[in-house]
Amino acid sequence: MTRIAVDAMGGDHAPHEIVAGAVWAARDYGVAIELVGKQDRIEQELDKITHEGFMTDKGKGGPKKYRIKIDTSKLDIKITHASEVIEMGEAPGQAIRKKKKSSIVLAVDAVAQGSSDAVVAAGSTGAAMASSLFGLGRLQGIDRPAIAVTLPTIKKPIVVIDGGANSNCTPEMLFQFAVMGATFSKNVLGIEHPRVGVLNIGEEAGKGNELAQATYKLLEEHQEKINFVGNIEGKEIFLSVCDVVVCDGFVGNVALKVTEGTSSMLFRMLKQEFKADIAGKIIGLLAKPFMKRIYTKINYEEFGGALLLGVKGITVISHGRSHAYAIKNAIRVAKYAVESGVNEKIAKFHEEE
Repeated sequence: MTRIAVDAMGGDHAPHEIVAGAVWAARDYGVAIELVGKQDRIEQELDKITHEGFMTDKGKGGPKKYRIKIDTSKLDIKITHASEVIEMGEAPGQAIRKKKKSSIVLAVDAVAQGSSDAVVAAGSTGAAMASSLFGLGRLQGIDRPAIAVTLPTIKKPIVVIDGGANSNCTPEMLFQFAVMGATFSKNVLGIEHPRVGVLNIGEEAGKGNELAQATYKLLEEHQEKINFVGNIEGKEIFLSVCDVVVCDGFVGNVALKVTEGTSSMLFRMLKQEFKADIAGKIIGLLAKPFMKRIYTKINYEEFGGALLLGVKGITVISHGRSHAYAIKNAIRVAKYAVESGVNEKIAKFHEEE
């Protein structure tokens, strides 16, 4: 049975929502769980879930909340005590060196020591990355790990890589991101021949800065192994023109945050219009089931988390605001990543090079 280590103390709603999501995943996905954090608080949450349950509006179409009660004694759940927690505002590198008994460090160590197969964390992204890099090490042929973020499109999900791990990149690093993103797309998302595009300001090969131009040439030289389709513009990210979008972490993170902000603004504007007058209320009532379906498709909680690719282990980084449903889905991503052997396939590509 695949065992997932979960940083129970990371995130805005820890440990309640984190523990609830982990228990939910253990029941629905048949995984074993290693909860890492302050033991007394974790035990309290497990007892509460067994006897009182937890509230959620996900899993039954929402938005009405309902209660889920799960007998945690029947699940394979172990607790690893961590006396320290790395807070969001702490410098990641210093924090993991000073707080060696923190929940994220011990969760990563569980993977390094083999007691768990993957780690899921919703706390500090920097701390999760730094702990994974130092605790697990890099895969052969990978200079820097990158965050692979799954996004919805009109047809099927795409992968944006890097989502924010590396602001300063070389063409060789972006080539490695392309390999990792394509491997993830094929083995975790099930896209047979993932198309890879470079995020740029124009489609022509000569467009963009030196990094984009050099990356284009490098990917073009390896088209027998990488299904490279050229440059794509920001407006094409969600139009299914490719399956993997390659960029440096600075550009990728800006693109993701703009996307998140724009979608939030559009939904708020629609809600305001639906409440503006009688006609709006009637239209809003009729549109409600359609809006629910659209929201489900673009809601980050459905995807759970982003996979940190390039380290010798599976690390899934969830949104800091994650509730139980997002954590449950993040554990699903971790489970699929372990079972698909995505890391082994990335390493194999570079061995053949």
